[in-house]
Amino acid sequence: MTAAGTAPLPETPKFTVEFGKDEPPPEDGRLDAAAFHRNHQAIAPVLESFLRGKTGDVLEIGSGTGQHAVAFAEQRPSIAWWPTDLNDNHLRSIAAWRSHTKLDNVKAPVRLDASAADWRLPALGLPSQFTAIFCANVIHISPWAVAEGLFAGAARHLAAGGRLFLYGPFKRDGKHTAPSNAAFDDSLRSRNPEWGVRDTAELRALATKNGLRFVALVEMPSNNAILTFER
Repeated sequence: MTAAGTAPLPETPKFTVEFGKDEPPPEDGRLDAAAFHRNHQAIAPVLESFLRGKTGDVLEIGSGTGQHAVAFAEQRPSIAWWPTDLNDNHLRSIAAWRSHTKLDNVKAPVRLDASAADWRLPALGLPSQFTAIFCANVIHISPWAVAEGLFAGAARHLAAGGRLFLYGPFKRDGKHTAPSNAAFDDSLRSRNPEWGVRDTAELRALATKNGLRFVALVEMPSNNAILTFER
């Protein structure tokens, strides 16, 4: 759904740059992202440290293949995981992984434009408040408006004490953490000038603007990190 509710959705690539594969999706629709295999074991303990002992709902923005959704939902059955995406191939893949794993706490995927001023979640059949919001490898392959919408949506839909977990590559005070990230940034911007590795300082400022408190930066493998913010 767009901010106005009627405008056409923006075009999105058939596969995000994370997948690194150009062949058509498999017959059952389950896409397999190499990035998932590289990062899910490192991400899991960060989520688990917050979600342990909790019940409620987690909203995932830009669920991609759906592999994170089923992996993390399986580890924490007391949490209902709500995957969303804007790309049709991704939505089909999420649904296929959900069908394959038969996890009751993974909800049906929902098309969501994270850049919208109002996500209108109840109209989409989603809860209005969440224990956590998780977003991995999204804001660097989308316009800055998506980051703005993400933080505004987190401020609106996180329960008190709820947290936003943001995973990906980040610049620190205007500087890249590794030559590979600088090259990746150049590659992204050559594909779309509105894309690019985001700076933690700018994200922290966006959080403050939306009434969210920066909690922590946790280093991840391959020069990535998780930024955590709390409402």
